[in-house]
Amino acid sequence: MSLREENWSERLRQPAERKRLLEAVLRRDFASFVAKAATSLVPGELAWNWHLDAICHALEQIRLGKTRRLIINLPPRSLKSVIASVAFPAFALGHDPSKRIICVSYAQDLATKHSNDFRALIGSSWYRSLFPGTKPSVRKNTEAEIQTTGGGMRLATSVGGTLTGRGGSLIIIDDPIKPDDAMSATTRDACNKWYSNTLLSRLDNKVEGAVVIVMQRVHMDDLVGYVTRQTGGSDWTVLNLSAISP
Repeated sequence: MSLREENWSERLRQPAERKRLLEAVLRRDFASFVAKAATSLVPGELAWNWHLDAICHALEQIRLGKTRRLIINLPPRSLKSVIASVAFPAFALGHDPSKRIICVSYAQDLATKHSNDFRALIGSSWYRSLFPGTKPSVRKNTEAEIQTTGGGMRLATSVGGTLTGRGGSLIIIDDPIKPDDAMSATTRDACNKWYSNTLLSRLDNKVEGAVVIVMQRVHMDDLVGYVTRQTGGSDWTVLNLSAISP
């Protein structure tokens, strides 16, 4: 049985040596970190599945600098936002409190929800124990932006939002367009142009900076279709997780 399948509350009642070992695993293994985070972010009991390992592995390649452009396509209700928009920024900032992260969703209220979940996660006692060097700064700790005492930050915005004067080393785009809006050529075009003309220019370093797009495919000309056509897909690592296995 893997660490991600066991009862965390029971295991953390073990002796101090065992707790230190478990904390070491949580610091090193992103999938185990996600499983722990899900206990407070996901209603009910999490049934771990192979697709979660695949998502976690792909995102870890981004954090380690082995991948710079990543697309993850998967159906809704796959835990994608908890992993990509909440747990991953927390894990990345835990390892590098100076990291500057911009998180994007299709609507500001959704971006705010993910931001509040992130704030709750990094404010938890177990996270503070894992990453004592990552602390929210009193200078900025709001629903829209959380800065760290190490100079890093997580900024939440929506598609079309203003980013003048802002920049980051990692951009995470989580569902940039709603399925209901996918049939609107005007909405699709606005999303794609905002990505190219505004969001992409916010990378601090165009070569070293990373971009992650996590979304359900909703149209041939959605953001994933747009960016892969621009480069023929050669610049992007793509993880496709189908709703129904072929």
